[in-house]
Amino acid sequence: MSQKRPNTSIHCRVSSCEYHCGEEEYCSLGAIRVEPCADCASGMPADESMCGSYSRK
Repeated sequence: MSQKRPNTSIHCRVSSCEYHCGEEEYCSLGAIRVEPCADCASGMPADESMCGSYSRK
């Protein structure tokens, strides 16, 4: 398995994602895609968007 290189421009605390860099709390991707959540219109940030680049470990 290759060593992940943290992208310090992308902070991430989602440890279940394969691109998460452990305790460093960064993503190893060069860029991410932010997607709208389906059927959400609450105006709350946590409800309105999600990381479209997420991939489960």
